Amino acid sequence: MKSDLEKNISQFITYLTSEIRYSPNTSTSYQNDLFEYQKFIIKFKIDYCNISKDQIREYLKYLDQLKYSKSTISRNLSALRHFYSYLEINNKVKTNPFKSIHNPKKDKKLPNFLQPDELQKIFDSLKIETPLEIRNRLIVELLYATGLRVSELTDIKLSSIDINNHEIKVRGKGNKERIVYFGDYAEKYLRLYLETARPLLIKKNKSDYLFLNNTGTNLSTRGVEEIIDKIVRESSLKHNISPHVLRHTFATDMLNNGADLKSVQELLGHASLSTTQIYTHITNERLRSVYLKTFPRQQEKVDKLK
Repeated sequence: MKSDLEKNISQFITYLTSEIRYSPNTSTSYQNDLFEYQKFIIKFKIDYCNISKDQIREYLKYLDQLKYSKSTISRNLSALRHFYSYLEINNKVKTNPFKSIHNPKKDKKLPNFLQPDELQKIFDSLKIETPLEIRNRLIVELLYATGLRVSELTDIKLSSIDINNHEIKVRGKGNKERIVYFGDYAEKYLRLYLETARPLLIKKNKSDYLFLNNTGTNLSTRGVEEIIDKIVRESSLKHNISPHVLRHTFATDMLNNGADLKSVQELLGHASLSTTQIYTHITNERLRSVYLKTFPRQQEKVDKLK
């Protein structure tokens, strides 16, 4: 028999998916976070409807002992804030005890990105002899050309693409729509895929989605991750590269080539400019390196010290 807490969690997840229209990834993450919270509540015999601030602090210690990263703990707290707001609205608790609990400060970690020669190695390794190879080439081209998240890429529908104007309408985090753009290379492989590869992949199935797997059904985010893993191995690059690295590379290259921060924010679909600003640390390091190598008086000073 389900406990009262378990029932409320189940109802809350249904509410997120059916009424608020949260993405499946976010709903699943919140569900996992709440199940971890449930384990804590059961283990320490806590009344979740009257949890105290001291008990919440103990919960945060509990997550830390599980080796949760700061970003995962922050997401966990976000799930609990939303959950208790839902309980408060439905008169199951009097107040939301997590409303005043602050997220842990995140460690500043610079995003990983590809150097031009590494990116070229990936493109050089790609063949276009089979339908799946054409599809894979298009995946890499679009990830780099648009800076899309993997979930946004797999969610592209044929009706969202304006191939003549090089535009794609995508739905990002928080169900927000935005327009992303692509260049001539991506257009070339998009046309090739639509005209030759996709008709062979879809077989007798019907799908509105752009990317299909080898059975003719929608390609999953995990499927894209496996494709990128395979491409990276075959390109002989020595370090791990996820699809998100192509998003970081897009943002870094845009800023390095003169794009303003606000435009990059909008193209990436970041809600806050501060999220995009992390890329300026990368571009600033590049500028510093260029300056130290090329500024005449700096070079003169180096020469004198030799």
